[in-house]
Amino acid sequence: MIQRYFISLVAMFIFTATSPSNNMHSQIAAFEISINPINKSRFTFSPSSTSTSTSLYSTVSTSTRSLVPPSSIPTADIPELFEKNVYKTYGRYPLTIVSGSGCTLTDSNNKSYLDFVAGIATCALGHSNSALTEAITNQISTLHHISNLYYIPQQGQLASWLVENSVADKVFFCNSGAEANEGAIKLARKHCSKKGITDPVIITAVQSFHGRTLAALSATGQPKYHKGFGYGGEMVKGFEYVKYNDLDDLKRVVEEINQTPKELEEMGRKRGVAAIMLEPLQGEGGIVPGTTEYFSLARKLCDEHSALLIADEVQIGMGRSGTLWGYEQLGIQPDVFTSAKALGGGVPIGAMCARGEAAEVLEPGDHASTYGGNPLACAAALAVAQYLSDHNILENVVDRGEQLTAGLERIARQYPKVLGNVRGWGLLRGVVVVDEAGVTAGELVGEAMSEGLLLVPAGPNVVRFVPPLIVTMEEIDKALDIFEKTVAKYTATMQSK
Repeated sequence: MIQRYFISLVAMFIFTATSPSNNMHSQIAAFEISINPINKSRFTFSPSSTSTSTSLYSTVSTSTRSLVPPSSIPTADIPELFEKNVYKTYGRYPLTIVSGSGCTLTDSNNKSYLDFVAGIATCALGHSNSALTEAITNQISTLHHISNLYYIPQQGQLASWLVENSVADKVFFCNSGAEANEGAIKLARKHCSKKGITDPVIITAVQSFHGRTLAALSATGQPKYHKGFGYGGEMVKGFEYVKYNDLDDLKRVVEEINQTPKELEEMGRKRGVAAIMLEPLQGEGGIVPGTTEYFSLARKLCDEHSALLIADEVQIGMGRSGTLWGYEQLGIQPDVFTSAKALGGGVPIGAMCARGEAAEVLEPGDHASTYGGNPLACAAALAVAQYLSDHNILENVVDRGEQLTAGLERIARQYPKVLGNVRGWGLLRGVVVVDEAGVTAGELVGEAMSEGLLLVPAGPNVVRFVPPLIVTMEEIDKALDIFEKTVAKYTATMQSK
């Protein structure tokens, strides 16, 4: 339907003439312009009657169409709504989820699925958790958002909980893991600048993943994510990549960065390591745990060069490893660690946590977030934190993680031409799809979905299992049974060809 917008303008064309009696006469012509948004070159001009008023004035009146209410938009075909209106930044499976309870999701055809994705390590308490629902309901009924210009009780309590249960001394709140990592990057750069370093470098690992914002993406050691986002062939400067768990490579790069090139020295500049930023366990990089030797070396090098050790806990943190934080698995203390995903149990919230000297770097005006740490998000995170304590969730993570690992290893032994190593911590586990299998991790995930089990790939050759932390023994057994049938079905299909 062609919408027409009418803009009425009273324009004043002053034609001045002096009569023998020296009277000034002003003729004012009013006109209306009608603009068609489809063809903006069309307009109509309608002169009004003349006026002898000497007042100079103009008025503008607009007529806009009524808003289209959401209730009038048909939802019978959700995929079609996405096709027409949603930016295609995701490769979606042909599945529309409409409800969930615990570790079970239900689609628009009333088919149930065992959820071993958990919103990609986010829904720690599963779906429709009563404690989380109650906390969110109560908070939004009272006060859901105010500015950080004022004290927010829930934010203060959540920060205290994080400090009491980690190495942190101070916490900055934001909305996501990428934002938390951006904050850590800014903190590291400012900390480094105070030492007179003009060219700070943050070392990250090959196959790492730190987020989709520009600096976090630049920190991500996977060139496939950089394509099309550079400037002059470069991403944000100041990042170097090392091989994960390779001690010699880490030592080599640190030594190289701490030597300022002569051309920089001549310009009065100084290069140095600002931070080493690592995931305790690489999630998107294929479920690869860090080694204690590697992280101990990273800690030592940071201490020797006054750099910060940053742990990206966005996926492995908040209990998924079997300890509250992944760095606890490695016996080291980071200067900064970041959290998000499971922190709010599915309600968006992120946190950058710092200790010691790193906790004193940022000052008022250095960093901010409109929504960060608002009452609603913090109430959700407090509910998650309370539930972890009240229901001994960390013990469940350890027990169910061991059960899941044993089951996956058994299936891998049974189908060695399809599956390889099983790796990970707690309830973040991955099983490798061997190169000779003739199938990708994504294809196996798709087959498992058709059997009622939701999984997610971690790269092209790792099937990732990340159930809610409340998963039961029976649900682990059911997931293993479905996955085994999926692999068996694929094997039988290949043998018949």
